[in-house]
Amino acid sequence: MNARRDFFRKGALIAGASVMPAIKVLADDPVQTSATTIGKLPFKNTYVKNVFVTENEFRNAKSNIIASPGFSKAKEILPVPFWKGNDYAIDMYWKTWEIAFKNIKDPAPASGFITSYIDTAYNGNIFMWDSNFITLFARYGSRAYPFQKTLDNFYAKQHPDGFICREIWGNTGEDCFHRYDPTSTGPNLIPWSEMEYFQHFGEWERVHKIFPVLVAYYQWLKLNRTWQDGSYWSSGWGTGMDNQPRVPKSYNPIFSHGHLTWLDTCLQQLFIGKLLVEFGFYVERWQEIEEIEDETKTLKKLIKDKLWNPKANFFFDKYADGSQGTLMSIGAYWALWCDILNKDELKAFVAHLFNPETFYRKHPVPSIPANHEKYQSDGRYWQGGVWAPTNYMIIKGLQRNGLYKQAFDLAQKHYQQVAEVFKKTNTFWEYYAPETTDPGLLARPEFVGWTGLVPVAVLFESVFGINPNFLKKTIQWHVNLTDEHGIDRYPIGLDGMLSLKCASRSSEKQRPSIEINSNLELKLILSWDGGSETIQLKQGINKI
Repeated sequence: MNARRDFFRKGALIAGASVMPAIKVLADDPVQTSATTIGKLPFKNTYVKNVFVTENEFRNAKSNIIASPGFSKAKEILPVPFWKGNDYAIDMYWKTWEIAFKNIKDPAPASGFITSYIDTAYNGNIFMWDSNFITLFARYGSRAYPFQKTLDNFYAKQHPDGFICREIWGNTGEDCFHRYDPTSTGPNLIPWSEMEYFQHFGEWERVHKIFPVLVAYYQWLKLNRTWQDGSYWSSGWGTGMDNQPRVPKSYNPIFSHGHLTWLDTCLQQLFIGKLLVEFGFYVERWQEIEEIEDETKTLKKLIKDKLWNPKANFFFDKYADGSQGTLMSIGAYWALWCDILNKDELKAFVAHLFNPETFYRKHPVPSIPANHEKYQSDGRYWQGGVWAPTNYMIIKGLQRNGLYKQAFDLAQKHYQQVAEVFKKTNTFWEYYAPETTDPGLLARPEFVGWTGLVPVAVLFESVFGINPNFLKKTIQWHVNLTDEHGIDRYPIGLDGMLSLKCASRSSEKQRPSIEINSNLELKLILSWDGGSETIQLKQGINKI
């Protein structure tokens, strides 16, 4: 989470890391950045306008207040999971949605936000990093409330040159940081949420609207966040991993770029570049994605040549003198989404996740390895804390690479640890301690918030193993459990509805007995530890 102001004030981070106030914009700005005027900057206008921003329909959109139906009404529409013998999991699931619907906010009158949204659950502001992960689980509730529109408020605040601030004041709608501040923006992950939403529901109109916005922001980062060799830089706040010990000691670890090449930012830009190319094909804007496609090739080679260490089988930051950093950061695992490594390299890279000396702790996966001098057993934010968003990234990345056993192992352990804390506290936390069944030090409670990923998305996609792709008209079900389990009222496409049931099994090797009731035709890709099948589903009840 960004902007850990309370934590910093308590002196829990590195000594001397003072809290810098955000630059607060004033009234009546001659530079229009949204439907409302958000501020007159105390300096000259230096915007070089991006042509894609002229297509951004969100900047001039009228405010659309969408009232929350409330949890009790939403519960009649939301998907309904069941897992025999695991009532606590169902309690966690419904508690997540109860908190989520409490956190729906209408835009403040003076904010210029264009739609109601689910709050980050931190300090009243909206955060780019958090909102991306919130919408990744909240899409399952789209029939009850249009949570994906939360991201529209960031699009409405795009600057003429493509910049979007990572944190925006909730009461005024003003940027918390000047765009050239090293902490002003990132991580660039919103296209991931949009792609997952698109593949799940096939909302074509939204893709055409968001494409120019996402390309303009990507281009801003390329113009303003790269070194001479084309690698990317960021900062502790800019990466979202505030206090990781990455920069040389002479630099501030939270606010400074440290003259580093930041490996996670490079990997994210490669990942997002590929997604934008895919979006470009969907909207048939071939010529406009050629430059992005070229950069993905260049960036992929740069990352492999300069950030991969074949002796350590890991990716590292690069210092200004060309040497590699020493921290094994959880951010390296964005590589699971980038297709950089060959089969043997991938195997060695993933092995670190299952090494008790590094990442395979009581609650995996800590944000830095246990054998690092800065590792804290209570988590201490990003000095060992276990975070729902980065764990989700790793678990889904393993699935993406066909490593289902490894993904299920981490998903199950992560889920159970969150469950143990839930049983003790009856709520969810900002992050968790890696060595105990406790929340992390000073972690915020009722954090839904991105921790909603665990009781919803991790349960559905990685514990149950159910993943949809409406564009391909498929539902992939990799059955992990031997218990009876499934989901009723499972949404797919704009109108599709499924009921998915798996009977109990005597072993993981036994072929699952599946029943699916569907109102549309789909292809089921069924797999388990003992085999796989592809089955055409018809409308109605399918017994498999």
